[in-house]
Amino acid sequence: MTRIVLVRHGQTAWNRDVRFRGRADVELDEFGLKQAEVTGRYLSARWPVVAVYASPMLRAMQTAEAIARARRLDAHPFQGLLDIDFGEWQGLSLDEVAQRYPVLYQAWWEAPHTVHFPGGERLDDVRNRVVAGLDEVVARHPEQTVALVSHTVVNRVLLCAVLGLGNDHFWRLRQDTCAVNVFDAEDDGTFTIGLLNDTCHLQDLSK
Repeated sequence: MTRIVLVRHGQTAWNRDVRFRGRADVELDEFGLKQAEVTGRYLSARWPVVAVYASPMLRAMQTAEAIARARRLDAHPFQGLLDIDFGEWQGLSLDEVAQRYPVLYQAWWEAPHTVHFPGGERLDDVRNRVVAGLDEVVARHPEQTVALVSHTVVNRVLLCAVLGLGNDHFWRLRQDTCAVNVFDAEDDGTFTIGLLNDTCHLQDLSK
C-alpha cells in the first residue's frame, strides 16, 4: 500500500478574482503563503511523508516547498501534476468567457467532460496525464506516504479516477485552496479514500 496525501495549492490573486489560471505561472499571494506554511505543519504532524511532488507551476511549487520544509525534504517538480491548458480561456474572468464563448461556457458548467478548450486540453487529457503520474509515484514508493501538490482541476479529475467515477462527476468534488485529501493505493490496484477536501487546519487563519 502507498498512502497519497493530495493537496491543492494555496490562494493566488487569480483565485480571488476567479480567473482561469491553467498554465499561467501565478504565484501565491500573502494569504496563500500563510496557508502553505500552516498546511506544511499540519501534514508533518499527521502523516510520515517521505517525498513531496508538485506541479511545476510556481503556485504549486511554493506550496510544496512549505510542506517539504516541515519534513526537512525537498519538493520535486512533477509533470504528471501539471495544470490543465485552458488555451484561449487562460487569464479570462468568468464574465469574459461567458460573453465570448457562451455555448462552451454553459457546457463547462453542465457537462465538463464534453469540453475541449479552444487551443487547450480536455479533462480526458488531464486524466491520462495524472493517472499515469500516480502510477509512477506509487511504483516509486511502495509502503510509504507521499504528498502530491497540484491544482483544483487536476485534483478533481484524479479523485474522480480514484473513486471510479467519470469526468462527468467533476463538479461533485470540491477542492478549496490548500485542501488536503488522503487515499491509499492498495496492492491490488484499488483505492481507499480516507479524507476529502479537509481544510480544518486553516480555520484560524485570517485574511
